[in-house]
Amino acid sequence: MKRRGMAGWAAAAALVLGGQILCAQTTQWKIDPMHSEADFAIRHMGISTVHGSFHGLSGVITFDPTDLAKSGVDATIPIDTVDTGVAFRDKDLKSPRFFDVAKYPEMTFKSTSVRKDGDHYDVAGNLTMHGVTRQVVLDLDDPGKPEIGMDGKTLHRGFTATTTINRKDFGLDFNGMLKSGDAVLSDEVKIEIDIDAAQM
Repeated sequence: MKRRGMAGWAAAAALVLGGQILCAQTTQWKIDPMHSEADFAIRHMGISTVHGSFHGLSGVITFDPTDLAKSGVDATIPIDTVDTGVAFRDKDLKSPRFFDVAKYPEMTFKSTSVRKDGDHYDVAGNLTMHGVTRQVVLDLDDPGKPEIGMDGKTLHRGFTATTTINRKDFGLDFNGMLKSGDAVLSDEVKIEIDIDAAQM
C-alpha cells in the first residue's frame, strides 16, 4: 500500500508539473526597437526597385507553439522613421502626397489569428496605415529556439515575416505616367519584417 501510495503521489506530481509546463509554453516577448525594422521594396518606372525601411518598431508578441490560438502580435511602426537613403525622397514620402506623417504618424498591426502552414505560420491581422484598416496575412518563418542575450540572462527570439500589399488599398494612390503609358510606381509593395524580441 505504501509503495502504491508513493506511486500515486508521483503520478499526481507529474500531472501537476506537466500542467505547469504546458502553461509555461505561452510566453510574451517585447519587441526591441533598436534591433527591429520593417523593410519594403517597390518597382520604379518598371526598370528598378526602390528599397526602404522603417525603424523603431514596438509592441508585444505572444507565442505558444503548443496552442497557436494563444499566439499573436500587437505592433506599432512610426512612419517618420522611413528611410530610403535619399533625403528629398524621404521628405516627399512623409508629405501629404504619400504617408502624410503629420496626420497619420503611425501604422499598426494587430493579429486576429495564427495558423501553422508547414514550417511557416500564417499570421492574419488588421494593418492600419494612412487612416485605412485592411486585413493582411504575414508569412512568418518558424522562430526557432530562443537565445540568451548579451546580458547573460534575458531570452531573445527572432521573428521574420513577409507579405505583399497593394498600396492603393490604403489610399496611397499618388502616381505618375511615363511616355510609354506605364506607371512610375508599382501598386504592389513587398514587405519584410525582422524583429528581435526579449522575453517579458
